[in-house]
Amino acid sequence: PTHTCLIRVRMASLQVLRRAAPAFARVSQTVFRSGARLSTTSYQALGGKFPSVHNPTMASMATARGFASGETLIPPHGGKLSDLMVKDEATKQVLVAACGGNVMELSDRNACDVELLCVGGFSPLEGFMHEADYSAVVEKMRTAEGLLFGLPVVLDTNSETLQPGMKVLLRYQGKDLAVMEIEQKYKPNKPLEAKKCYGTSSLEHPGVQMLAMERGKYYLGGKVHGLSLPDRVFPCKTPAELRAELPTGVDVVAFQCRNPVHRAHYELFTRALDADNVRDGSVVLVHPTCGPTQADDIPGTVRYQTYEVLKKETANPKIFWAYLPYSMHMAGPREAIQHMIIRKNYGCTHFIIGRDMAGSKSCLDGEDFYGAYDAQDLAKAKAPEMGMQTVPSLNLCYTEEEGYVTADVAEAKGLTRKNLSGTKFRQMLRGGEDIPEWFAFKSVVEVLRANQ
Repeated sequence: PTHTCLIRVRMASLQVLRRAAPAFARVSQTVFRSGARLSTTSYQALGGKFPSVHNPTMASMATARGFASGETLIPPHGGKLSDLMVKDEATKQVLVAACGGNVMELSDRNACDVELLCVGGFSPLEGFMHEADYSAVVEKMRTAEGLLFGLPVVLDTNSETLQPGMKVLLRYQGKDLAVMEIEQKYKPNKPLEAKKCYGTSSLEHPGVQMLAMERGKYYLGGKVHGLSLPDRVFPCKTPAELRAELPTGVDVVAFQCRNPVHRAHYELFTRALDADNVRDGSVVLVHPTCGPTQADDIPGTVRYQTYEVLKKETANPKIFWAYLPYSMHMAGPREAIQHMIIRKNYGCTHFIIGRDMAGSKSCLDGEDFYGAYDAQDLAKAKAPEMGMQTVPSLNLCYTEEEGYVTADVAEAKGLTRKNLSGTKFRQMLRGGEDIPEWFAFKSVVEVLRANQ
């Protein structure tokens, strides 16, 4: 009965579209039944706008998420979008002078956190967490006041000189990014942080290695005043900038990745628009993390090039692209929550959760630290509190007969599957062999080969 109801809703929506937008009627069946992308030609025929369809069921779902159809985008986490950037040059000079020569050179990871704080990616935070918030997030995944956070947002140091009451200039690659008011300095409980946030205290986990071997012995808590943003090869739009570009009154489905987008990924996030809990006329935001990840991942600067050529090649008006200056922790379920909070601040209502999202394997025996669906389960449980919805990623496979279909369809129909492992793909890439286009986009392959 539920499926019948959904089908009737969709058919009713199609009838409304045919009456309201004749130009769209020719493509509506394809777009909304199969999840296929709306072509540029059809998009232009509609005057460059997606049709708006009032559906009472979907409208009530939107209201439950904290915004109504036709209104502004989803509210940011905690109800306030932080903007810590100081605009007045004279004020900047006063802040820098107040540091009295105290300077901290930021790591790549810390620079990402400073940037996200300053632009509102970690809203409603206005600085690095005090000990009470740090401890509460570690223990209960909430700040001291009860606001949900997947991971603590902290700044580490080994400095014995820096003390509460001081201001310190935060510098990255020779550029002054921010001034921090040091309100607290405390020793974190790293074993507990590892166990609670990463689910393990084993150094076989890359996140635990980072925590134990890279981070300093003290954490600093206090307000941050932004002076400038890092100079990056990949431009990172702020939450306010991206919110100004995203369409209002529709769902915005976020797709997080830290690798190049191949065919299966593309099929996955375009078909997400056809999910039962995603309204018609909605869009996808492909929002890759381009900061530090695992040591063997493709560098962010190269990944950025692959995304840019793919954006140009597909030219899909239902897909928005932006880049996130975020440092991956590989913290599995906890990190999935952190990603959702960040994407909510950037204006997203839905989040695609893949199998073993942000997961990691032991550096010794290759065993997974998290179950395949641990991240999905936790994200689904916490989504209502965030006013968001999750979209589980489809288990897609490529078949000779019908192209990409879900694995259960392939099995039910007895279709012939074609597989290509990541290891084999990398071997073929290095060897100059032809990569099948059902697996990877030709433009992406060309970028990867040029940067080997």
